[in-house]
Amino acid sequence: MSDPQPALKPIPITRPWMDEREAEAARRPISKGWVTQGPEVAAFETEFAQAVGARHACAVSNCTTALHLALLAVGVGPGDEVITVSHSFVATASSIRYCGALPVFVDIEPATFNMDPRSIEPAVSPRTKAILVVHQVGMPCDLRQILAIAVRHGLPVIEDAACAAGSQILWNGAWERIGKPHGDIACFSFHPRKLLTTGDGGMLTTANPAYDARFRAQRQHGMSIPDTVRHGANRVIFEEYPELGYNCRLTDIQAAVGREQLKKLPEILVRRRSLAGRYRKLLANIEGLALPVEPDWARTNWQSFCVRLPEACDQGAIMQTLLDQGIATRRGIMNAHRERAYPEGTWRPGGPLTESEAAQDHCIILPLYHDMTETDQDRVAAALQSALSAIQR
Repeated sequence: MSDPQPALKPIPITRPWMDEREAEAARRPISKGWVTQGPEVAAFETEFAQAVGARHACAVSNCTTALHLALLAVGVGPGDEVITVSHSFVATASSIRYCGALPVFVDIEPATFNMDPRSIEPAVSPRTKAILVVHQVGMPCDLRQILAIAVRHGLPVIEDAACAAGSQILWNGAWERIGKPHGDIACFSFHPRKLLTTGDGGMLTTANPAYDARFRAQRQHGMSIPDTVRHGANRVIFEEYPELGYNCRLTDIQAAVGREQLKKLPEILVRRRSLAGRYRKLLANIEGLALPVEPDWARTNWQSFCVRLPEACDQGAIMQTLLDQGIATRRGIMNAHRERAYPEGTWRPGGPLTESEAAQDHCIILPLYHDMTETDQDRVAAALQSALSAIQR
């Protein structure tokens, strides 16, 4: 009787790059006794703002709350409409509904999976209050065209940059980081699926000091005086609550971890670009497989490597074949308008969503993470090629 074959090492869709440096950082606030929003959060905000070239950065509990606060800051409220994409994680659209407003979904460009600028103006109505763009899987969207449209219609632009820490855009002849921001406000995520993680968390960046002040008040229940000021005062101070606020604070433990993660960002970017380049070579000759497109004015951080399968392929069957070999994948980015949480009346179509639906149905995201080995990549590429060949036969 032959010995059973050893199980192959699982290849996850992603894995955060964390080590003793983050563990040691987390000990700082724990040992000092200030573990909620405090000096570590303030330092993280300053360092993040410097890293992306923003005037202001405000840390919050996650990117969903960041999007919600951003929309409130530009005046979105009940009865308003916000133009965005359905082709994004549901939080993008949900943040609009939290304001009592209606998402107006427009289609994407098939090559970049980002909002098609040509679809925006037909979707504008007298109720349109803002445009919420997404830098999908870290690929910068066409901000130059989108901002020109926004200026013509007097609309603020909020950037859902959840996946885009470290991504760049060519702006007036120079490479600039997403998050400067180029619109009015940019919102980031520090979920473990992202390049930088604090376990969970978010950040808003803006050049507008009034917006920044509003974020800081609303993230802390609308409190008139931050607790950092109250605790450090040499006289008794009573805070007030002049408006409805929220509990969106980031902890000092998370911020301490985030500061260490931010130091690693340059190395993370180099590694992910190398891995993405190697994927391109490994997958280049697979018939019918479309690889991601990076415009010459954009530098993605390769938060994900999303490929488009031949139309005849069964997306689920391909993913299951890879999973049977220990390789995790994810389907193409979801569409909010297809979810039961978005029945008729909770959104408005700004036009056909043909490309958005096709991207969800025919694309898959391949594993990509900092400590992925060449052997891991070889396994993924070989398994995908074999699965596609079997179906095409």
